[in-house]
Amino acid sequence: MKSAAGTVTSYSWILNFSDFKEITKARLALSVVFSSIAGYFLGAYEIEWTSVALLAVGGYCMVGASNAYNQVIEKDLDARMSRTRNRPVPSGRMSTQTALTIAVTMTILGVIILYILNPKTAMFGAISIFLYTSVYTPLKTVTPLAVFVGAIPGAIPFMLGWVAATNDFGIEPGTLFMIQFFWQFPHFWALAWMLDEDYRKAGFRLLPTGEKDKGTAVQIIMYTVWMIIISVIPYFGITGRLQLSLAGGIVILLMGLAMLGFAFRLFEKRDNASARKLMLASVSYISLMQLVYVADKLIS
Repeated sequence: MKSAAGTVTSYSWILNFSDFKEITKARLALSVVFSSIAGYFLGAYEIEWTSVALLAVGGYCMVGASNAYNQVIEKDLDARMSRTRNRPVPSGRMSTQTALTIAVTMTILGVIILYILNPKTAMFGAISIFLYTSVYTPLKTVTPLAVFVGAIPGAIPFMLGWVAATNDFGIEPGTLFMIQFFWQFPHFWALAWMLDEDYRKAGFRLLPTGEKDKGTAVQIIMYTVWMIIISVIPYFGITGRLQLSLAGGIVILLMGLAMLGFAFRLFEKRDNASARKLMLASVSYISLMQLVYVADKLIS
């Protein structure tokens, strides 16, 4: 009997932990933490590993809280979509009250932890949660402009790391913000293209023209071009301490052009397979670009 009870308890704990990962979107949260740490490495004169740990935990709390709030607010809409109906809240595995408790607790912990780093970092983290949950989430069923609003909190993590390291907001973190801001559009629109039919079940209209057409594909190309331009600007020495060597600039330019190639392929084919390839290319680009920036700083 004890063995059986122990097995049940262990299985229950595994399920609860699995739901916690899902309610906080652990994979997404970890990618955001990666962006923040990259920004910290770029801004720091000396790496303080205690600060890195605080940024990682605080950043995870803030992203996890935003995702939990989002799933509470959209629980009825999530239940309509194939991709999301098995999430903890719409499936009934987790109560709305439990999800909300997780969200509030992580918000408080996240703000406190980031405040220990410095007040500006906590402020930007709090702004990110507010915009994501109170503006972006309700706008998703109203207008495609929701994507523009959502790109703001989505772009904060890269610059947040710099602010955490320096307690300062200037041209350098502003540039990091703009890189990830413009990246959001081709990335998210490629995802929205793939999931358009499912999104429509919940009333989401997130493509810029509302359709999977040439107009949407053209805008994806335009924002990709702007992303590439902003990404290589530090090479020209006009962004303060944020700089790129010639080699670093060339590598980032080539990666950006490769992603642009996938955007043109989507314009040509206008199918889900091309959208998926662009989405995967965008994920690779943002992570590799951040690694190149950090490596370039360390080598130069």
